[in-house]
Amino acid sequence: MSDRMRLPGGLSLRPWEMSDAPAVREAFAEPGMERQAEAPLVTVSDVEQWVRRRQDQWGRGIAYAFAVADASGTALGGVGVSSLDNRHATGWVSYWTGSAARGRGVATLGCRALADWCFAELDLFRLELGHRTNNPASCRVALASGFAAEGVQRQKLAYDGVRHDVETHARLATDSVR
Repeated sequence: MSDRMRLPGGLSLRPWEMSDAPAVREAFAEPGMERQAEAPLVTVSDVEQWVRRRQDQWGRGIAYAFAVADASGTALGGVGVSSLDNRHATGWVSYWTGSAARGRGVATLGCRALADWCFAELDLFRLELGHRTNNPASCRVALASGFAAEGVQRQKLAYDGVRHDVETHARLATDSVR
C-alpha cells in the first residue's frame, strides 16, 4: 500500500511523524481549531499522543491520517479517513489546515488525493464528510474536492452551548472529478 503521494505545487501527502508535533501544536492553538481535536493539544506530550494515536490507528487499519506537507516537509494540515465500513465500502473524511495554509488549495489538493487513495488502495466506494453550515470555507473544500452536497443535519453539533447544523457531502468512486 502506497502511503506517500506527491501533489501539485510541491505538496505531498504522508503519514504523520513525531517531527510534525510543533506544526500540529501551533495549528490547534488557533482560535476555533481547539474543538477540532478529540482532546486539547496544549502540551508537547498531548501532541505526541495525538500523533501516536494516528500511527496506531494506521497500524491497526482502522483509520488513515495523512499530513499535507510542503516541499520542505513541514506539515501544513491534515486529511484522513475513518469510520471504515468494509461491508459497505464506505469511510468518513476529515480535513484541516493551519492558518498559514488556508486559501491556498492545500486542503482541496489533500482531500482529492486522499479520496483517490481510498478508492484505489482501500477499495472504498463511498466517502462522506460533514461541515458546519456556518463554515463556508470547508464547504468550498468539499465541493472543490468532488464531494456533492447531500443534505443538512439539523442541530447535529453543539459547541459552547450552541447547536449547529451540519451539511453532509459524499463522493463516489464512480464520480468524475475535474
